[in-house]
Amino acid sequence: MRIHFIQHVHFETPGYLLEWAIAQQHHISFTKIYESVSFPAVNTIDLLVIMGGPMGVYEEDKYAWLSAEKAFISAVIAAGTKVLGICLGAQLIAEVAGAKVYPNKEKEIGWWPMHKIINDHTHPLTASLPAEFITFHWHGDTFDLPPGAIHLFATPACPHQGYLLHNQVAGLQFHLEATPALVTQMVHHGQDELVKASFIQPGQQMEEQSTLHAASQQKHLEAFISAFLDL
Repeated sequence: MRIHFIQHVHFETPGYLLEWAIAQQHHISFTKIYESVSFPAVNTIDLLVIMGGPMGVYEEDKYAWLSAEKAFISAVIAAGTKVLGICLGAQLIAEVAGAKVYPNKEKEIGWWPMHKIINDHTHPLTASLPAEFITFHWHGDTFDLPPGAIHLFATPACPHQGYLLHNQVAGLQFHLEATPALVTQMVHHGQDELVKASFIQPGQQMEEQSTLHAASQQKHLEAFISAFLDL
């Protein structure tokens, strides 16, 4: 499989996603926005993975490349290629798919419980995940669900944590890919956001818990990506 990652900042890497892709011997390529804004031909990739970043999808005046990335995402979706968005990536997909993206009422940063949406429409994509699990968060924005999307996950601080569109496109607000090293990098580069608030943990606590949750993070990430590719 040919997997293309879009990475927006050097300190938000694909983490466990990259480890999984290497272990599965997939062909891997990157667009690193902080180095060069260039995208591959749509027909040369089988899975597009869009990573996170501190910018907002609505900040095109500040980040001129956002419009080009949105156009690329739209073209990839139109081609029928599978797309996975993480945090900013999920927000970009949501906007491209016709949903509104805006600041959430609370920033959510740290290791917090995630709740799987369980109802008559519970999707097979999440069947192997527990009803509740601890995962890593670092986001200040949120999104409305795109038209036609299936709601997958929620937290008290942010009800729209994940969605699936047409068994082809998935967006996760949270960071299942976060390794202990990735958490350390995000804490280091996001110190200005670590203020006292209801859903913001201290940096030291986040780093300590990253080791505690490493095994379950990797297990849940691999279960999710495998189920997504099987759809």
